[in-house]
Formats: sequence, structure tokens, C-alpha cells
Amino acid sequence: MSAQKLARLLERLEELKRPAAADGERRERARLEEVLAQLANSKFTDAGTLIRFHEALLFMRAYPRDAKLLRRTEKILASFKRYVDGLSKADADMSAFVQPEAAGVAGTEFSAVFSYDIVRWLARAHASQVALDWDGYEELPRVVATLPRFLPLFAEDAYVDAHVPFCEWLRAACGKDETELDWLLRQFERLPRTEQEQAELFDALKLWLHWQLADSQATRTHMKRPISRVFYHDDGPLLTRRAVNLARELSSALLPVEKFSPAGGAQLLAQGRDAMAVRLRELHGFTYGDERHVLRAEAGRGVEFFVWGVPPARRLPTLAYHAAFILKNGIPHGYAETLTLCERTEIGLNLFYTFREGESAWIYARLMRLYRQLLGVTVFSVEPYQLGGSGNEEGIESGAFWFYRKLGFRPVRPELAALCAREESKIARRHGYRTPANTLRRLASGHVLYEAPGAQSGQWDQFHVRHLGLAVARRTAARFGGDAGRARRHAASFVSRILGVNIASWPAAARHAFTDLALVWSLIPDLARWTNDEKKALARLARAKAGADELQYVRLLHRHRRLRAALIKLGSEAG
Repeated sequence: MSAQKLARLLERLEELKRPAAADGERRERARLEEVLAQLANSKFTDAGTLIRFHEALLFMRAYPRDAKLLRRTEKILASFKRYVDGLSKADADMSAFVQPEAAGVAGTEFSAVFSYDIVRWLARAHASQVALDWDGYEELPRVVATLPRFLPLFAEDAYVDAHVPFCEWLRAACGKDETELDWLLRQFERLPRTEQEQAELFDALKLWLHWQLADSQATRTHMKRPISRVFYHDDGPLLTRRAVNLARELSSALLPVEKFSPAGGAQLLAQGRDAMAVRLRELHGFTYGDERHVLRAEAGRGVEFFVWGVPPARRLPTLAYHAAFILKNGIPHGYAETLTLCERTEIGLNLFYTFREGESAWIYARLMRLYRQLLGVTVFSVEPYQLGGSGNEEGIESGAFWFYRKLGFRPVRPELAALCAREESKIARRHGYRTPANTLRRLASGHVLYEAPGAQSGQWDQFHVRHLGLAVARRTAARFGGDAGRARRHAASFVSRILGVNIASWPAAARHAFTDLALVWSLIPDLARWTNDEKKALARLARAKAGADELQYVRLLHRHRRLRAALIKLGSEAG
């Protein structure tokens, strides 16, 4: 088949992969089956074309029309490695497979720099497929400075030879049936330091890890969570943004939620880490997720949300952190993070490239509904990067600002609200008008908020959690000479005295949480004049911050109206 015909078939497949209107669906389905059969029997000669075929198949697997097409799609994906092997044998350029939007295809391989904790995870979960990659490694001085901790006499060789053959040293040090990666991780784990300190030393080396994916279930090609029922899109086109009404969505009935067992949570988190790593990504909540507290929500239309937090040692000082893994018909679809304080949450959603032509707005709205249900939040904030700010050109190209604006989010800075109004007027008056990229960059330079029905409008407009941190930093500089340790000890002593609590008897995690919170609470001018009940509630909050999960911490925050008012005031002052 000629390259031109193959390209036309792929274009047709990409047009047909989305379900059509009901009156034309049968005809479209027949055409799709024909195109799919021709492509399945084609010989691919370049990586870019094969990637397009792969992504269309994944989309149809997540958004299947019927059982027959799903079986056909899964059959092609099950043997997809043969197409990749064919390219490799033909000595084709395989570099497209290492791009973030395409990485993770069965039969491919890539190298990437991962954190200490993810490297340890991959070394355990995929021991036969991962190895250190020294090809082109440019951080030799860092390795030379580190290896004397583990290799007697290495320092002498490094001192006399600027190009010390450190790989030879590593091979000599490895035990029987032990890889360089296994040996090196074992040395770091033996260091008489905390895991965080071990991680800091390891991460400074910026080591490259090579992953030979083969036909692993970790690949995007094969990863799928078992499900009991498939949702078929056999009733017309996919839901678009116009079908989504956030106010109605957030006022709808509760979604069914169940808690996973620790074993089920561990299995789900393992799949989540793999899903991120094969896409060359890491996320705090996936790396350190708490397998004991994983919740599953049935969102409808084949979508499942899995939500969890992190253990006390990995929590943020004041915000409650939760991560989410999104699956559609068992296929990893995206992920999200929320950072919550009182009724306000900062929400960041990322749907994987393959599925952005799917029901993105509906999924986003349903996720907001779940967060309102679990966290009691009514104010949703989206930070500038998600909109295309801070150099996120992909967000500018996709018009991310308008995605949120058309859902009902509003800019909080007055000058951006005025600019948004002018652009909306132009769009209404001029058919085909598109907001220029430079204007989108300006619109994306500030937060946007959505306030659910019943929320107090405008109260969180000027709030930034950064303002709390900067206020603490200024006080540390002014009163403690920049000594963070002194500042922490003073805050803990000062606030515990006001509250009338003795935290010395508390568990270590609770003492740490109390000290973090005390740094902020000590900034409240009238704290000593709060009622006894208000002070007791603060002590309960600190314990809840270090509790089994942070849901109780968020619930207690909702009840403390005086603390809420103080936090909004402190967090709305730029200093």
C-alpha cells in the first residue's frame, strides 16, 4: 500500500473513531470496520504513522461503539508489537516513540530521569526490563563524588584519572546475578540517613534509567483494569461541552463511592505509577499515594474515579492533598490533583493526549461533583499554568482558557475580567473570530474561579496560599534571623501555650503537623482572644492533619468559621 493511501486511511479512521449521530451511525460503523480491516493488514514504514494508528485504536477501546468493534480493536492491540518490531527490523527512525505524547507503546524503549522513589519502584516491579543507561551521561563529577561512600579505594582512582572508568568499578562491585541498578540502590538504602536524605543524594546524580517495555502490561497498548461491564457509545455522538451545566452537575445526587481494601489500593496505585512512568511523568500523589485509603467512585458512562491522599510524612503544611486516577472502560484516561483549604480547592486535571477529543468537559464536571461530595468544596480554582500561563504553550494552542471560561469559571483579577469581557464581545459579533495567542497569554496569567451555587461570591478572589508562606518567611527573617528551626520552635511553643495544649505527648506526626500549622496560626493577631471552643477546635485540626487521611481535617476546617476568616485575610494580603 502506498504511503498516500495509508495516510488517507488513517485520516478516515481518525474521523470515524468518534460515534456519529444516530441516523448515520450504522453506515459510519460499516465504514469504520472496513477502514480498520485495511489498516490492520497494512505494513507501516514510519513511526509517526504507526503512532497515529495506535492512538486511534486506544481511543476506540475507551469509547467503543459495540462489542464487535471492541473485540476487533483489542485483537489488533494485543499483537501491536509486531508492527513496532517490523519498523525496528527495517531500521526505521524510532525517535518519535520517546516523545511524551507517544511514549509507552508495546515493543518500544526509552530512557528517562526518574526520582529515587520511582526508580526503586520500577526496579522492583519491572526488574528484568529496567537498567541504568550510561550512554551520553554527563554528570560524571557527581558520580565520582558519590561513589567513594560505597567503593573502598575508588577515590584514589578518581583522583589520578579524570575519566575514571566507573562502570568497570560498578561491575566489579556487583554480586552474582546483581545488576548495577540493584547494587547502587542497595548502597543508598544502607546509608544511615532518612529516606528523604537518601533521595536528595540519589536525585542529585540525575541518573538515566532505560526501560525496555517489550509486551509488558505496563504499556499504554496493554494497560487495562478489569471491569464488570463495558459502556458502549451506541446512542449518538459523544457529549460535548455544550451538554455540560456545572451548576446542575454540582447540585446533582451523590455519586456511589466505595473504599478499596489495602490490597486493592496497592494494586491500583501500582497501575497508576506505571501509567505515569511509561508517559515519562511523575506525580506526588502517585509516587507516595496511601494504599490504605483509596476510594472508588462510579461516575457513569464507563468512567471510574479513584481518589486517595498521602501518608502524614508526605503531606503539605496547610493544604489537604488528594490525587485522582481516571479510567474509562478500564483504560487509563488521565489524572488530577486537588489542594484544599476550607471550601476552596485548587484543581488540576490532565487528560492524556489520546483522549482529549473525548468527553473531556463532562468528565471534568463530574470530577468536580465528586470533589464537592468528598471535600465539601464550593469554590474551585484553576492556576495559570493549566490555562496556558507560565510558558505552557500547549495550553495556548488548545485555547485552554476558553475551555474553563465556557464552563463558567471567571478571571479574578479585574483587568483580566475586563479583557475577557471584550474578547467575548468580539466572539459574539465576529463570526469565526479567534482570540490571538498574545491575548490568550494575558488571559492565562491569572487564576480563574468557579463558585458553586450557595458559595459566598468573591471572598477567595485575592487568596493565594503563597501569601501565607511569604508572610511566614518575612517573620522568620525579621524575628529569627532567617533561622527556620528557631521560627518553628517559637511558633509551636507560642501557639501551644495559647491553646493550652502540651504537644510533647502527641505522636511525632501530629507534633510535626501542629508545628507547620502553628507557623501560620501565630500570624493571627487576635488568636489569644479566641474562645476556648475555638482554641480546642484548632488542636483537633492539628491532630486531624496527621490522621489516617485528610478528609476529617477538611471537614473540621469547614466548621471553624473564625479560622477561615483569618486564613482568607492573611492569604489575600500580598505583603
